[in-house]
Amino acid sequence: MLGMDPLDENTYYNYEAGFAPYEDFYVGDREKIDLVVADKSNRNMPLVGLEIKLTALPDNSTKNRENSEQGCEIVVRPPTICFLACSICSCYPTGEGRDRLRNLLNSVPQINHWEEADEVSPHYDKIEAAVLAVSNDMQDRQKPLVLQPIWKTEGAKMRLAEDCLDCFVWSDLALLNLCIAQTGTPGMSRFKRTVIWTYRMLFDYSVYGQFDYVRIIKLHSYDFANDKAFAVNGAITNPYLKSRELICPRIKRQEIKYIILGGGQKFLSPERRFDAVLAASPEIFE
Repeated sequence: MLGMDPLDENTYYNYEAGFAPYEDFYVGDREKIDLVVADKSNRNMPLVGLEIKLTALPDNSTKNRENSEQGCEIVVRPPTICFLACSICSCYPTGEGRDRLRNLLNSVPQINHWEEADEVSPHYDKIEAAVLAVSNDMQDRQKPLVLQPIWKTEGAKMRLAEDCLDCFVWSDLALLNLCIAQTGTPGMSRFKRTVIWTYRMLFDYSVYGQFDYVRIIKLHSYDFANDKAFAVNGAITNPYLKSRELICPRIKRQEIKYIILGGGQKFLSPERRFDAVLAASPEIFE
């Protein structure tokens, strides 16, 4: 997933940095991705760009459920959708590839005013079908996009469970299809808007070789705030994450002291929920 051994001395982790392989796909200011893994032995060649979603288990929607039915809320911001589109575009890098992508997207009728929900909504099903056609076409080329570390508490208590840390990975298509799976309700929604954003980014790339991420987000708000693309609660994510690792995460409380080293716990920010739990558990570091 990381492109090289995570413990190799040449593996470099760059946080909140630009991911050069995606920067040719969109215009405007460079968007920073949460984590870039690079190879120091090859002029810091960037290998993988990942968004990080640190999530609590359980969330409010599943805190009273059995362990196997608990889940984490995921909030997806607009920049993640930019990187999602870039990840898909990277599978169609040539002129021939762009032609193929355009053919997959061309089933949508002409829409003159994409910024008007009333004009777009009647064609939404075809927009979604076109995006799904792209998803099906590149399913063997999907790539990791979101790294989701989880920290598990004892139910609703602000105390870490004995088995408390693990992580899950969402590919670009997994995240896209998670969103599409929530679009069944009538009328415009954040989920449908995200699919429309994705369609516009992919279509503009197929025609012009780049897309204007900021303009697409700004002009296609459809009366929703642009602070987030969409959010799903733990009741929705549980079926996707359900596994031995979700029920019993692999890293124990006592092992955190081997992760946070050199008194690093003293520099935590207790206003952040995970930091607050660690700050309230000094015995972990004894």
